[in-house]
Amino acid sequence: MNPRVRAIPGSLIRQVADRKRPTSIDLGLGEPTLLPTRAHFEYAMRHVAERGVKYTANAGDPALREAIARHYAYPGLDNGANVCVTAGSQEAMYVTLMTLLDPAQDELLVVEPAFPSYVKMAALDGVACRTVSMLEDDDFAFDADRILAGVTDATRAIVLCSPCNPTSRVLAQDQADVLARALERRHGKHVWLIHDEIYREQTFVDDAAYLAECYPHTIVTNSISKSNALTGLRLGWILAPESFIEQAVKAHAWVTSCTDTFAQHVALHVFASADGIREHASWYAEQRRAVLAALAEHRLRHAPLDGAFYACVRLADGVQSLDAANDLIDNHDVLTIPGSAFGKALEGWLRLSWVAPVEQVREGIARIAAYCATAPVSS
Repeated sequence: MNPRVRAIPGSLIRQVADRKRPTSIDLGLGEPTLLPTRAHFEYAMRHVAERGVKYTANAGDPALREAIARHYAYPGLDNGANVCVTAGSQEAMYVTLMTLLDPAQDELLVVEPAFPSYVKMAALDGVACRTVSMLEDDDFAFDADRILAGVTDATRAIVLCSPCNPTSRVLAQDQADVLARALERRHGKHVWLIHDEIYREQTFVDDAAYLAECYPHTIVTNSISKSNALTGLRLGWILAPESFIEQAVKAHAWVTSCTDTFAQHVALHVFASADGIREHASWYAEQRRAVLAALAEHRLRHAPLDGAFYACVRLADGVQSLDAANDLIDNHDVLTIPGSAFGKALEGWLRLSWVAPVEQVREGIARIAAYCATAPVSS
């Protein structure tokens, strides 16, 4: 077997989530609980009833590519040639790394805490990967100077997720500007910024930066999974300079040929609908207000909820996050994700997903607070 595959561990997030019981309060996976809008599916059904479910072009349906580019209208990335439609944002990220990075000489820098897939995708392709951690004392705020200090002569790309899974922090505009201007001043090959925007539609602060607006060597990955409660539909995209997309389409074609035609027409209706990509935004904003109130009521230390739909909660000193997650599911029937799944920087924290019905979220937070008040320190 491929030794790279054998060396990559399975998902700790999934291992913990699989312990959920029918009675459990689920604050685990990043899985929207809202039902998707039926009209998007009805549109796609009418299309396939009339025309079948045939292949699209490898890069995706031209109308969908144009709709995505037009919606975001990033400078220089505003036409369909700048889009490759993928099977979810994870394929978008994998194809991006596969296309961009030469395992013989390039290095990927991952900004942590981070969803673990970036590091594992790089390992799968034999790409050297380093991490740079944001600081707990700063509530894991994105710090451009710390990121830049992690850049070496071999660094070819920096990947960050903003709004962030797991911390919920967003990259502020002033930090994006510092990062972009410093990278522009570098000599030699430019360093690419890969911005995972999967939680873009769950942004709750005004100062969120979009790197494609301020740095020309930016690649964006995204999908309709979180914005429209369509995680299982597996419809995402890469948005990047045309010269990059031309190469990425080749990698994507050999991985999946083309993305599901039905899913593409669901997405086309999303983008054709007024505020379709933001149809659930107000629900998340209201849910966030309730979560903040519950966290304050129980005096739990947490990172600011700038975006996404997570809350990172600090455990008592000396309590290991995996021990805490196991204890909470075993003895309190609450599913949470250990911070250690997202890098060493988040050890001692739990990630809570707050997409369940609000009363369940409140009860889960109350049980976590009770646990934190009495949790034994790990040996």
